[in-house]
Amino acid sequence: MRSSSGRNSSGNNGGSRGGNSGGRGGSSGGRGNHRGAGNARDDKQGGRPKNPRPEERRYDVGPGGTHEGPKSGRGASARGGAKGGPKQGQGTGRGRSVPATSREYEARAEERNRERYAGKKDVKLPKTFPGAEQEGERLQKILARAGYGSRRACEELIEQARVEVNGEIVLEQGKRVDPEKDEVKVDGLTVATQSYQFFSLNKPAGVVSTMEDNEGRQCLGDYVTNRETRLFHVGRLDTETEGVILLTNHGELAHRLTHPKYGVKKVYLAHIVGPIPRDLGKKLKDGIQLEDGYAKADHFRVVEQTGKNYLVEVTLHEGRKHIVRRMLAEAGFPVDKLVRVAFGPITLGDQKSGWLRRLSNTEVGMLMKEVDL
Repeated sequence: MRSSSGRNSSGNNGGSRGGNSGGRGGSSGGRGNHRGAGNARDDKQGGRPKNPRPEERRYDVGPGGTHEGPKSGRGASARGGAKGGPKQGQGTGRGRSVPATSREYEARAEERNRERYAGKKDVKLPKTFPGAEQEGERLQKILARAGYGSRRACEELIEQARVEVNGEIVLEQGKRVDPEKDEVKVDGLTVATQSYQFFSLNKPAGVVSTMEDNEGRQCLGDYVTNRETRLFHVGRLDTETEGVILLTNHGELAHRLTHPKYGVKKVYLAHIVGPIPRDLGKKLKDGIQLEDGYAKADHFRVVEQTGKNYLVEVTLHEGRKHIVRRMLAEAGFPVDKLVRVAFGPITLGDQKSGWLRRLSNTEVGMLMKEVDL
């Protein structure tokens, strides 16, 4: 009895397990029918192929390959290591390769084009602007190159009637000028239309006023060694004198600035030890007898006094060697320190010792006006 009941119970258990598994099988079969229904809908809608997943997409389809994969077992992307698409020249993603144009075809096309245009006259292109065949340069271009601003800014100068050429005010735009021959002025000051350069150097003490020195001493040329054009100094300052000295490549301007005829004034500050008499200024203006003739000062004044130390200003237009030092020494007051603070309209200002600066267009115009250029 026990054995039969045990068999019955096991049989019942096995039946229940079978029923349960059948239930699972039924449920799984239901899921399979659901997928199948979806596929059936795709077939009814025209048999659209299911889009492959990103990891299933192939980029090596082309000559020698299909959507299922290349014939060789390794794709072009695997061989070339490219990401996102095939190499150029291996075909497109649609399985079509780009045909190369043959050299023979290009030669025939070029030959046909030559035959088509053979015998035709050359086409004359129009001028870019009226008067292009004229000589010279446009005025606003010359002003811009001289540093008066952009071309538009120079056109505004012309519109404001501030520019004149050869003594006549210019009101039209695009006037052509010969920089070598014509005289151009802005606000009455001459414009350096050629490639001239003008500099002011605050010469330190101990620098020789030459562009080269055979003895190896420091000279003016050491401050302009990086210039493309050759510059030369205007006048001289003795080795121990500091202050303004001009450098330029404009020969005529340099000549006139140093010529006594034009009387360009230079201003010096000298440190002397007093006390000094009240008539020292009158004596210097009347003239001091030197070994090479009389020397006269144009102006004299005491700038500062601290005890017996005096700082005096001497203005004169002569340019003889050591002229200020010799005049004051002859009057009984040797100079301890001498600085030239102005050369004509060019002043030292706050320019530091040993600094070189380019003169502005206004300063160049004032220099030229000083010597009637």
